Amino acid sequence: MQIRFSPGMRSITISSTNGFLDLMKLKDAARHISYRTLFHTVLALAFLLPFVFILTAVVTLESVNKCSSFDCLGRRLGPGFLGRGGDDSMKLVKDLYKILDQVNSEEIPVGLKLPESFSEFLSDMKNNQYDADTFAVRLKAMMEHMDREVKRSRLAEQLHKHFAATAVPKGIHCLSLRLTDEYSSNAQARKQLPPPELLPLLSDNSYHHFVVATDNILAASVVVTSVVRSSLQPERVVFHVITDKKTYPGMHSWFALNSLSPAVIEVKGVHQFDWLTRENVPVLEAIESHHGVRNHYHGDYILGTNVGDNPRAFASKLQARSPKYISLLNHLRIYLPELFPSLNKVLFLDDDVVVQRDLSLLWEIDFSGKVNGAVETCKGEDTWVMAKRFRTYFNFSHPLIANKLDPDECAWAFGMNMFDLNAWRKTNIRETYHYWVKENLKSNLKLWKLGTLPPALIAFRGYVYPIDPSWHMLGLGYQELTDLDTVRKAAVIHYNGQCKPWLEIGYKHLQPFWTKHVNYSNNFVSNCHILEPQ
Repeated sequence: MQIRFSPGMRSITISSTNGFLDLMKLKDAARHISYRTLFHTVLALAFLLPFVFILTAVVTLESVNKCSSFDCLGRRLGPGFLGRGGDDSMKLVKDLYKILDQVNSEEIPVGLKLPESFSEFLSDMKNNQYDADTFAVRLKAMMEHMDREVKRSRLAEQLHKHFAATAVPKGIHCLSLRLTDEYSSNAQARKQLPPPELLPLLSDNSYHHFVVATDNILAASVVVTSVVRSSLQPERVVFHVITDKKTYPGMHSWFALNSLSPAVIEVKGVHQFDWLTRENVPVLEAIESHHGVRNHYHGDYILGTNVGDNPRAFASKLQARSPKYISLLNHLRIYLPELFPSLNKVLFLDDDVVVQRDLSLLWEIDFSGKVNGAVETCKGEDTWVMAKRFRTYFNFSHPLIANKLDPDECAWAFGMNMFDLNAWRKTNIRETYHYWVKENLKSNLKLWKLGTLPPALIAFRGYVYPIDPSWHMLGLGYQELTDLDTVRKAAVIHYNGQCKPWLEIGYKHLQPFWTKHVNYSNNFVSNCHILEPQ
């Protein structure tokens, strides 16, 4: 390339060394050239010279590649930059699609040794110089192998979660033992609950009556504490805590030693209810003695599962096999009218809820003759938590279910239920519940396998009064992506699912809503090493 300046700077000529290009020749019509013009000329050259160099290089290589200058330039600057050059790459992609499509229907050779990582896979390809077909086969084999490994890991994760969820944490077990010991040695821990002068309030319908049935002392303390703290009129709160015989001393000790005045607290064991006899609750004896039930709830948890199972479906199956579903405490809510014959309305709470707002307005709702005020779970923004219909719980391939129920009928939630006991006493809900539990036992658990909600869904058909979803937010025990703003606004939040807030597997960002109601400075709590999360 040559650049020539004419005498007097009247013209500038740029040419290639082989004479092929004569790109620029600047002539000044004026007799003299100004410094401004000279500056602009030099500036233009600074931009143009790199492009001139590229074009010159292209021309030099043209004879080797035997293609037009612009076509060669297009191939070097990228497919499609100058309208050509992408054909080869598109053809390569189409050929690859065709090979992968062919391999998709082929069986992977048995015993094929596969690399453990992508880097090993690339190294194997380079070293052995496999053809395209072999590459596609090995790629498919490796991806299918990794997919199986991921599914195995996810199923194992759900199984480990199930074991963690059904086990009693050491700290909670310690708390129960220490409080039971305190009951036997400390008269203060055995004092009457409530005091004799407050006993009439237990059947006074001008008060707000709450019921929780659990053998988890720490969980019960959170439920009761959160209700009292959230109430605008805690002096009108009467809480009936029901537990089993083995937990009763420890539960009584806790509430005797940790007053929540002015609220009234009653602690009662199932053995202290005269009505709860084998004659009145025959279905429970049938459940306990049924061989299929024992195998279902205490047998091999992974029997019948395979690596192809959906992890969410597997988690639901495991949850349905929790031993709590054959506990009397879990069935107790179906006997509330008989257990509290003097009460008109009660709010029943599960032990894995936290109350964040005053609930007194629930007592003012007119149920129009309905029995059960509950949140429906078939509509909502969360399509996992709030997408439950009857098909979710029942086996519609069974003729008894298919003939009696509608798969699209909306389900509702246990966990926070306002029960009108007066209206309930006029129905046959309890008898219907018993009938369907027995039918499920006769079918060897073929009608449903998820706990106590399915028979309740049938028994309460036509008696459910839907309440606003903001009263009861579900899924905090299995939906990790729960929206925190929605949690803060909900009146009651429910940690239904395996990841309870008192377990190590609980979701850390959701635990603070529960842990803020735990008294970590309490001697029994601290001595059992139930530590406040950091």
